[in-house]
Amino acid sequence: MRSPRSRCWRWVADGGGGMLIDSSRAPPLLSPVMRSLRLAALLSPLALLVGALPACSTYQDDLARSQHAFEENQHETALAVLRMLEPDTSHLDGSEQARYAYLRGMTDFRIGYKADARHWLAVAKAMDEKTPGIIPADWRTRLDQSLAELDSQVWTAGMESLSATPTYEKKHGGAHKRPAKTQDAVDHPAAEEEEEEAPKPAPKKKPAADEDDE
Repeated sequence: MRSPRSRCWRWVADGGGGMLIDSSRAPPLLSPVMRSLRLAALLSPLALLVGALPACSTYQDDLARSQHAFEENQHETALAVLRMLEPDTSHLDGSEQARYAYLRGMTDFRIGYKADARHWLAVAKAMDEKTPGIIPADWRTRLDQSLAELDSQVWTAGMESLSATPTYEKKHGGAHKRPAKTQDAVDHPAAEEEEEEAPKPAPKKKPAADEDDE
C-alpha cells in the first residue's frame, strides 16, 4: 500500500489578510529572469525620480556661480550667467529672486548698462521693502547708493542719458575700429612703416605767366 503524498502548507499574505495553500500544488516560482524584469519595472520610477533631482539644483548653482563671479570682479562672466538664468527665475524662491535682482542690477551697473541696472535694482529694492531683510544690510547700502546715482542722472539729463555707450564697450571698442593689416603688410612691416612715413608732395607753384598777366 502506497503511503499518501505528504503536503507542505505555507501562509500567503494578500490585501485582506492571508491564506494557507498547498505548496505541493502551487504554481512554480518565477524564473530568475522574470524576477529581474519585475524588479526593474518596480524600480524604474524611482530611478527616474533620482535622475531628476540634480536638475532641480541647477538654477541655484547658476545663481551661486554668478555671485562668485561678481565678487571676483568677473562682471562679464557674471552677466552671461545671469542672462542665461533670467528665463528660469520663476524656479527660484523669494530670497533667491531678490538675490538675482540685486546681482543683476549691480553687474549691469558696474559694466555700464545703466538702464537695465536701474530696472533690476528697483526690483530688488521693492522686494526688500515688501519682505524686510530679504536683502543683506551691506547689499542694501550699495543698492541704495547705486540707485540714487542713477535716479539723479535721470532727473538731471533724462532717461536718454542712461542709454549711453557702456563703460566696457568704450574700453574695448577701439580695437574693433582699427583696420586689419593686409598679408603683405604682415610679411613686410618695414615697407608699411616707410609708406606711412613718406612725406607728402609739395604743392605746385603757380605758373609765372599767370603772375605776369595779373
